[in-house]
Amino acid sequence: KCSDVAALLFLMVYPLVYNFILSFRNMTVMNFKNNAAVFIGFDNYLNILRDKEFQQAFMQTLYFTLACIAVQFSIGFVLAVFFSGKFHLGKPVRGMMLVAWMMPISVTGLLFKYMFLTEGGVINELLKVFGLISGSPPGWLIDPSLTMWAVIITNCWIGIPFNMLLLTTGMSNIPADIYESAAIDGCNVLQKFFLITVPMLKASILSVLMLGFIYTFKVFDLIFMMTKGGPLNATEVVSTYSYRQSFTLFNFSVGSASAILLFICLMTVGVFYLRLIQKDEAM
Repeated sequence: KCSDVAALLFLMVYPLVYNFILSFRNMTVMNFKNNAAVFIGFDNYLNILRDKEFQQAFMQTLYFTLACIAVQFSIGFVLAVFFSGKFHLGKPVRGMMLVAWMMPISVTGLLFKYMFLTEGGVINELLKVFGLISGSPPGWLIDPSLTMWAVIITNCWIGIPFNMLLLTTGMSNIPADIYESAAIDGCNVLQKFFLITVPMLKASILSVLMLGFIYTFKVFDLIFMMTKGGPLNATEVVSTYSYRQSFTLFNFSVGSASAILLFICLMTVGVFYLRLIQKDEAM
């Protein structure tokens, strides 16, 4: 319908186009009301790329994304293999694990923020109970060397069930006849896993990795709820950098330019993923 197309254009296309145009101007809180912002070309992009804080935010975004993907995929794969077997209470337990993924991220971030408190937090209390720490407890949310790991752990708690679900679905689509034929040929468990399971999960693995990268690279609400990019910019990522420039420092054009750079990174990954899918389907 025409109304649906118009709503889509207004809600999705218009903000993106306006943000793109805004990134080429010098709009700040000083010239916002009188609309005196002028066209300055690529100056915002060049200044951002030279900005040490943006460089730090980009590298921390990349570190956060790769660390989360490595942990989420590894544990999710192990759980997928475990739950692919048929045993009592397997499906209910797997369903309960999905609650972590289904919860709103803002709620999860707030929950883990209190769990990682230095004094009285559940995490430090458990570490004390198991004798893993002695003396003063670690300041997960106030120590710049630990804060990033606090948000990585929280994000992995959300992402592991998602990885497990997609990989379990892929495993369920592998015909049982193939495993039976392999057993007749004398293949052991490891040979079945590396010669049958992994190759036939190629499409699912690729989807999990690419979707995980996109969802994690653009993370905002989780970090904003837990640390707001602190302390000392230790958890600043590109999305929080863009938010801070736009709504804290009121450098609207700089915030728009950094958001466009984030969009370009994600679009590049998306195009790369589509090319791999097309190449795999053509074979």
